[in-house]
Amino acid sequence: MEAVLERALRDASALEDAGLDGVLVENFGDVPFHGGAVPPETVAALARVTAAVVEAVDVPVGVNVLRNDARAALGVAVAAGARFIRVNVHTGIMWTDQGAVEGAAAETLRTRAALGHPVAILADVLVKHATPPPGLEAAADARDAWHRGLADGLLVTGAATGHPTDDALLAQVREAVPDAPVWVASGVTVETVRATLEQADGAIVGTDLTRGGAAGSGVDPQRAKALVEAARASSPDAPSPPPPGG
Repeated sequence: MEAVLERALRDASALEDAGLDGVLVENFGDVPFHGGAVPPETVAALARVTAAVVEAVDVPVGVNVLRNDARAALGVAVAAGARFIRVNVHTGIMWTDQGAVEGAAAETLRTRAALGHPVAILADVLVKHATPPPGLEAAADARDAWHRGLADGLLVTGAATGHPTDDALLAQVREAVPDAPVWVASGVTVETVRATLEQADGAIVGTDLTRGGAAGSGVDPQRAKALVEAARASSPDAPSPPPPGG
């Protein structure tokens, strides 16, 4: 546990020092993931790590409990003082390597209200590492997550971790929900971040910030700084947007 905590604090500090606008704590190393609720020891460990990260950095902190335990993420966020959560399947259903993963927007929104803490919900549209049911398209999934699931922002990704996001898919989502903050959440690199921020309201970047560009290998401070410099060059006079609702 101490090694996990040390690694999380080191990575979070490197991201803040590089100029990133926020950090996301998640149990990425827990493969194979649980398809539903995670064990209590996972929730406890995430709460401890998230609280330490919140204390250590001044930027907004988010929580993602993989594969899709939104209720646990909310609990961790409230206990630790985090400001947003990521929910891979907020509405509908997706077929994944964990089997069928179903959204629980009704439970998530009611739990947030009961806890009384303003945690923003960022919902994936046709989440990566998953296959949608026949007939479900990105536009419909985005409209459901935004209008019916009442998400605070939407995330669009490529097919898998580190894979680039399809520009046409991003355009479909933006057209379907023009009022929603839409972020690109996979495949952004130092070479593509400028073009990404011309089309999206923000980005979640993971793989390209790590040592050797290998997901899970730890943050490379120099790569993180290079990406922030490239992002700021895309709009030098405009501040980066905070997490929706944050």
